[in-house]
Amino acid sequence: MNDKEIKLMLVDDQDLIRESLHIVLDMDPDIEVVGMAENGRAALERIETVRPNVVLMDVRMPEMDGVRATRELKTRWPDIRVIILTTFQEIDYVVEALGAGAEGYLLKAIHPKELAEGIKWVHRGGTLIPQDIAKMLVSRLQSSGSADPSCEADDRGRDTPGSYGLSDRELQVLQCVSDGLSNREIAEKLYLSEGTVKNYISSIYSKMDVRDRVQAARKAHDEGIV
Repeated sequence: MNDKEIKLMLVDDQDLIRESLHIVLDMDPDIEVVGMAENGRAALERIETVRPNVVLMDVRMPEMDGVRATRELKTRWPDIRVIILTTFQEIDYVVEALGAGAEGYLLKAIHPKELAEGIKWVHRGGTLIPQDIAKMLVSRLQSSGSADPSCEADDRGRDTPGSYGLSDRELQVLQCVSDGLSNREIAEKLYLSEGTVKNYISSIYSKMDVRDRVQAARKAHDEGIV
């Protein structure tokens, strides 16, 4: 068919993955890859031109990650369906991505045929979360009530206009930074890897326009974010 039903954009910082997915998915009779981008910022710039109805979005990318891009994309084009595609099984990415508005979450290890079926399912209005990740999510939610209250973001930060667009998880990390915890201590408290903590802190610095932990903590206290 000349006019395929699904107009797909691929967003991934690795050229090989973008090109491989392009070749595989474009062979499907219902899917047309209408655009590709190497990061979230580039994707947002090109969406207006290529007009996708589904976006396959990587999480870890330079310039703008998949979670931030999804949040902005959904604000500007709420009808576009988003599937997060990543190699990372950390539950926090699932929470962040779904909270940003993504309809699906898949791992890159998925078989191409299953990926195509997942794209079609989400395009039809479904949501898609792998069973193993769903179990992790349920487990995290069930245990959240008994978690250590330290480093938890309070309700003030979540809806405060001066919170710089920080996510709930970033507010938790910022609280820990303000409490003087090291990256390793934050990782242990919030059940994250140190690498994930570093990524959150880098995002916090960028959003708050600060250079280091001291500036971030001072600004957070001065403006009542933590």
